[in-house]
Amino acid sequence: MNNIITETNFEDLKLYHRGKVRDVYDLGNAFLIVATDRISAFDVVFNEGIPDKGKILTQISKYWFELTKNIIENHIISFEVEEYPTECLKYKNILFGRSMLVKKTKPILIEAVIRGYLSGSGWNEYKNSNSVCGVKLENGLLDSSKLSEPIFTPATKEAAGKHDENISFERMKEIVGIETSEFVKHKGIEIYNLAYKHALENGIIIADTKMEFGFYENKIILIDELLTPDSSRFWPMDEYQSGRTQKSLDKQFVREYLISINFNKKPPAPKLPQIVIENTSKIYHKAYKLITGRDLN
Repeated sequence: MNNIITETNFEDLKLYHRGKVRDVYDLGNAFLIVATDRISAFDVVFNEGIPDKGKILTQISKYWFELTKNIIENHIISFEVEEYPTECLKYKNILFGRSMLVKKTKPILIEAVIRGYLSGSGWNEYKNSNSVCGVKLENGLLDSSKLSEPIFTPATKEAAGKHDENISFERMKEIVGIETSEFVKHKGIEIYNLAYKHALENGIIIADTKMEFGFYENKIILIDELLTPDSSRFWPMDEYQSGRTQKSLDKQFVREYLISINFNKKPPAPKLPQIVIENTSKIYHKAYKLITGRDLN
């Protein structure tokens, strides 16, 4: 495992945004996105990083962007550091494997959430209303039930520290317009269906995922990350059983530890034990290998 990168400080590059995991630099004609090894849970960012996490997120996104490029254009200019602007090359040892040079877009401020299974906030909402984000579902579904077909359940994108809010498709149309909403819904479900079939062949159920889209030269393209353990629920197919919470190939060890110590879900973040960090890294590596069929270089 390589050195853990929890923050980047490229003095001669202009820091545009520091998210929960990614540091974004403005290079003028493009953005440089660097996936650090930071981890967050319950919207709280922890001081400790997870070895190789940023590289795994970037390389899984790279894999899916390539697989889905015939469905929709994406924001990738290059993943190859040698092709970045010259001012980036002095940082190539840090950037290698965990960065991407991307087009500047105008983000659509709605998260496109596609659910193939009933879990998380969707399951909680279904128990109260037999629906999720205004989508009426059949009676008698259980926790983690497979839906008869994937559903599109958008959410607002809130500022850091605030929870995104699930909304109806009708509300999305009011916010961003009918044509944009219909396009994003159609493409999101098409991408999910392709990825779901591919992942299932490799032993993973993609229960749900969230995607982001933006405008570039007056057309909508796919942006941000794609189908990673941070943006999706990946379940091992051989352990799946409806009617209960599933094991996830993501930050499950972190969440379970925080629940065990009755974490109040507010900063400051408690210290993560080494065993939790190591187990979480192993899970991310497992997800990468199942999806791509290879070990991380």
